[in-house]
Amino acid sequence: MEERFGPAAKSAWASIVTLVKWLGLALVVGGLCGLVGAAFSASVTAVTEFRAAHGWLVFLLPVAGLVIVFLYRAAGMENDSGTNQIIASVRGEDRPPLRLAPLIFIASVLTHLCGGSAGREGAALQIGGALASGVGRLFRLGENSFKIIIQCGMAGLFSALFGTPLAAAVFALEVVSVGIFQYSALFPCMVSALTALRVTQLVGVEAEEFPTLTLGPELGFPVMFQVGALAVLAAVLSIVFCVLMHKTAHLYQKYLPNQYLRILAGGALVILLTVIEGSGDYNGAGTHTIMLALGAGQAAPWAFALKMLFTAVTLGAGYRGGEIVPTFFVGATFGAAVSPLLGLDPVFGAALAMIAVFCGVVNCPMASLLLSLELFGGANVLYFGLACAVSYLLSGKFSLYSAQKIAYSKLEPKYIDEHAH
Repeated sequence: MEERFGPAAKSAWASIVTLVKWLGLALVVGGLCGLVGAAFSASVTAVTEFRAAHGWLVFLLPVAGLVIVFLYRAAGMENDSGTNQIIASVRGEDRPPLRLAPLIFIASVLTHLCGGSAGREGAALQIGGALASGVGRLFRLGENSFKIIIQCGMAGLFSALFGTPLAAAVFALEVVSVGIFQYSALFPCMVSALTALRVTQLVGVEAEEFPTLTLGPELGFPVMFQVGALAVLAAVLSIVFCVLMHKTAHLYQKYLPNQYLRILAGGALVILLTVIEGSGDYNGAGTHTIMLALGAGQAAPWAFALKMLFTAVTLGAGYRGGEIVPTFFVGATFGAAVSPLLGLDPVFGAALAMIAVFCGVVNCPMASLLLSLELFGGANVLYFGLACAVSYLLSGKFSLYSAQKIAYSKLEPKYIDEHAH
C-alpha cells in the first residue's frame, strides 16, 4: 500500500509546495506591477493631455531624445534592445537589470510628452520584466524559476494597463517562442495579472476601455469569406508594418551610428511630418483615433499608413515606448477604411482588423483571441477566432520582436531547429 500511494503523495505534496511558492511570489510581483503600472499609466495620460493643450512641445522632441540617450548611456544600457531583451531573458539568455524599470518609465514619458509616436504597453513589458527580475534576485531564484517570474512581470504590467488579465497572462507565455506554451507558468502569470489589475483599481487608475461590440452579422459563408478576406489583408499589413519597423531602425543605425545624432534626426523627422500633416493625430499613442474607428467606424483612408510611418521614424531613432497601441491604431483605422469595400460594417471591421493585425505582428493567436473577448465581449468570438487563425497562418516568420523564436512551423507540426543552418 505504501509503495502504491507513496509516489502519489510525494507528487501531491510537490504540487502544493509549488502552488504556495508561486502564489506568494506572484502576489509580490503583481502588487509591484500594479503600483508601478498605475503610476506609469497616470503619468503617460497626464503628459498626453498636457501635450494636447500645448502643441509646441513637439519641437522639444529632439531635446527629449538627447536626454533619453544620455540617461541610457549613463546607466550603461546604451545597447539595450527594449522588449527583445525581456523576451530573450525568458529563455535564460539575459537577466534584465532593475534599473531598466525607471529608465524606460522616464524615457517613455518623455517620448509621449513631446509627441513621439509610441504606445505604452511595450514599455510596460520592459518595466514588468525588470521589476520581476529584481524580485527574482532578491529571492535568489534558480534559472527555471527566474524565467517564470519574468513572465509574471510581463503579465502583471500588461494587465495593469489594459485591464485584460487573461490576454496578459497568455501573451506572456505565448510571445517568447511561437509554438511552445509553458503551462507551468500559467498559474503564477494569472495570479500576477489579476493582482496587478486589482491594485490599479484600488488606487483609482482605470484601464483603457474600448467600445463593446454588439452582435455582428449572422454566421454564414458569405460573411465568413468577407471576414477571411479582411484577415488576409490584415496579415499582409502586419508583414509590411514589421518590415517597415525593422528596416527603418537598420537604416538609422547604418547611416547614423552615433546615437545622439540618430535620435536628433528622428526627432527632426517627426517634427517635419507633424508640421506637414497638421492635425497632430499621429503623435503619441493616438487613442482618440482608435476610439473613433471602433466607436463610429471613422478613419481617414491613409491613417494607418501615416501611423506606421510616424511610429517607425520615432522608435527606430531610439525613442522609447511601445509598439502595441500603434499596432491597434494601424489595425483599427485600416479595418474601418477597408471593411465597407468588403461589405462589412466599418465598426465591426475596425475591431476585427485591430485584433488580426495585432495577431500578425506578435504571432500570438490565443492571446489575441482572449484580448478580443476581454475588450469587445464574446458576441462575435467566432469571427475573431477566424480572423486570428488566418492572420497567424499568413504572417509567416515576421514579428515586431526580433528576439521571438518561431519554434514550430506555422504550416505543419514540425519543430524548427534554430541551429540547423
